[in-house]
Amino acid sequence: MKVVSLISALCIGFLLSAQQTALVDFKEANALLVINPDSSKVSGLVSYEMKALKDVDSVYIDARNMTFEAGVSVNKANVTFRNDAKRLWIYAPFKKDSSYRITFNYSCYPKQALYFLKRKEDWNIWTQGQGKYTSHWLPSFDDVNEKVKFTIATAFQQGYTILSNGRQLSEDSKQSVNSAVYKMDKPMSSYLVALVIGKYHNKTENSKSGIPLQYYYYPEDSLKVEPTYRYSKRMFDFLEQEIGYAYPWEVYRQVPVHDFLYAGMENTTLTVFSDGFVVDSIGYNDKNYVNVNAHELAHQWFGNLVTAASGEHHWLQEGFATFYALLAERDIFGDDYYHFKLFESAVDLGRQDLAGEGTSLLNPKSSSLTFYQRGAWALHALRSIVGDEVFRSAVEAYLKKYAFKNATTSDFMKEVEKRYGRSLNSFKQKWLVNESFPVDEAIAMLQAQSPYIKTYMMIDCQVKSSKCQEYLKYYASDEAKIKVISQAPELVTEDTFNNSLKVRQAIAQYVKTIPKSLKESYESLLEDQSYITIENALYNLWVNFPEERSEYLAKTREIYGLSDYNVRLLWIVLNLNTPFYEADSKQGLYNELVGYTAQNYNAELRMNAFGYLKMIGLCDEACRSNLDQAKRHHNWRLAKFAKELSNQLEGKQ
Repeated sequence: MKVVSLISALCIGFLLSAQQTALVDFKEANALLVINPDSSKVSGLVSYEMKALKDVDSVYIDARNMTFEAGVSVNKANVTFRNDAKRLWIYAPFKKDSSYRITFNYSCYPKQALYFLKRKEDWNIWTQGQGKYTSHWLPSFDDVNEKVKFTIATAFQQGYTILSNGRQLSEDSKQSVNSAVYKMDKPMSSYLVALVIGKYHNKTENSKSGIPLQYYYYPEDSLKVEPTYRYSKRMFDFLEQEIGYAYPWEVYRQVPVHDFLYAGMENTTLTVFSDGFVVDSIGYNDKNYVNVNAHELAHQWFGNLVTAASGEHHWLQEGFATFYALLAERDIFGDDYYHFKLFESAVDLGRQDLAGEGTSLLNPKSSSLTFYQRGAWALHALRSIVGDEVFRSAVEAYLKKYAFKNATTSDFMKEVEKRYGRSLNSFKQKWLVNESFPVDEAIAMLQAQSPYIKTYMMIDCQVKSSKCQEYLKYYASDEAKIKVISQAPELVTEDTFNNSLKVRQAIAQYVKTIPKSLKESYESLLEDQSYITIENALYNLWVNFPEERSEYLAKTREIYGLSDYNVRLLWIVLNLNTPFYEADSKQGLYNELVGYTAQNYNAELRMNAFGYLKMIGLCDEACRSNLDQAKRHHNWRLAKFAKELSNQLEGKQ
C-alpha cells in the first residue's frame, strides 16, 4: 500500500509539473533579497500573486537546495508545504478564478546561476539563468512557459551599483548601504531574471524612439566606453525599424562582468556580457562587441518578448537573434560583409555535416552552430524565397500575436504562409527538418546574390598561377587577398604591405619566414593599430632576426594588448629567452608571468599565462597552486583547461 501510494504521488506530481501552466497562472513576484557575499548566501522574502485557472489542491515553485524555515502562507494563512530540494510544494484548496498571494522566507547557498567574484579586490556579483536555472538563487520557474512580472529589491555596500530587470523604482544611498528596487511592467520567463552588483559608472543616451540606452563600465575604463559600445544606438534604431515592432520594454542596459560564462546574455532590459569585450580603440580592430551587442539586443524581441515553447524550437531565439544581428551589421559594414559572414557559416555547417555531427534545426540537442548559424541561414533563405515585404509583415504579425507569450516553429511558419499565399513545406523540410544542411544550395544562392562572393570563390592559389600575384596587387577584396596570403605567403611583396589593416594582419599571421628584402616593411607591423598583428609580428621578427631582438623588445615594452594580455605575455617569454637583453630582472618577469595565473585575473589571461609557463617548462609551486584552484573555477573552459594541463604536467597524458 505504501509503495502504491508513493508511486501515485510521484505520478500526480509529474502530471502537475507538466500541466501547471494550464492549471494556474503566476502573475507577479516581489522579492526582497539579502546578499551576503562573504558566505555566498542569498536569503529573502518573496511573494507571488497567482490566479487559479482550475480547482487544484497544490502548486509548486522551483527552488533548488533552499530552506523555508519560517513556513509558507497563502493569503496570510499558514499552509502545509513540502520542500524536496528541487521544488517548494504548496498545499491548499485553490479555487478556479480565485486569486492568491503566496508568501515565504527562504535562504540558499547557490552553487550555480549566481556567482560571487572578486575583481581587483572589489565584489563583482552576477547571475546567469539560461542553462543554469534561476531557481538556484531565487524561487522561480524553470518552465519557460510560466511568465511573471518580477520586482526585485536588494541592498549592498555603499559605492556599489545594483542592477536588475525593468524600471528602477528607487535608489537610496545611506552611510554604509546602497539599496535599489527594480520592477518589470510586463511578464517574462524566469531564466531572464538578472542581478548584477559591482563598481560601475554609466553613460546614457536615448534611441530615436526615446528609450534610455544605458552603458555601464568599470570606473577605470572611461576611455574604452566609445570603442566598446560603438554603434549601439545605431543598431538599436535600425532593429526597431527593421523588425517593425517597437522595442517592448522601458529601458535597455548593458553591463560587463568579470569571468562571464559566455559572450553575453540577453536578460530582459539588462544584457550582461564578458568584460573581455571591453576594448580600447586598438583592441576594437581585433576583438569587438559589435556582433554580440546586436545579437543580445535582437533577443529582446526574439526570446524575451516571444519565447520558444520548448527546446525543439530554440532556433526561434538563437537563429533569429543571429540573423537580425547580421542585418544590423550589414547596415553598418555593407552587403559584402553580410554575404561573407553567411558564406563562412555555410562552410562551417558543411564541415559539421562532413564530420557526421549535423542535426535537424528542430532537434533540441543540436549544436550551437546549428541553432545559431543554420537558424540564421534558414531565415536568409526564407526571406530570399518569399521576399522582403512578406517576410517583414510575417515577423511583425508573429511578434504581435505571441507578445509576452510562447510560440513554436509552426506558429511562425503559419504567419509566413498566410502572407505568402502558398505552402512552404518544401522549404521547411530542406532548411528546418533535414539533418544535413543544404550547403550546395546555400553557396549557389550567395553566388547569385553577391558578385563579391562569386569572385572570392573563383580565387584559388593552392595551385600557383600568375594571377595570384595580380590578386595581391589589384582589384581583389581584402578577404580574397587574405585567402591568397594564407595559401601562398611567398607571394607577399613590399607592395602588399600597402593594403588594409586586415591584409596586414594576414601578413603577420601567415608570413613566418621573413626575407631580408621585406624586413623593414615587416617591422612596420609593430606600429599597427592591431594587438594581434603586433603579437604575431613581434614573434616572427624575434625568430627571424636574432641580432635585432633587443630593439624589438624595447619597441614593444609598454604594450599589453587585449584583455588576455596577448602582447605582454609573449613579450615576457621572449625577454626571458633573450639572455643578452638585460634591461629587466628576469626573476621579476617570471614572477609577473606566474602572477597572471592567480584567480583575481580573468580566465582568458590565466589560460594564456598557464600556457606560456607550460611551454617554457617553469610551472613552479605558486603556478601549480593556482592551477589547482582553476580546476574548480565556475568557467568550464578554464576548469577543463586546468585539468588537462595538470594531467600533462603530471605525465598522465
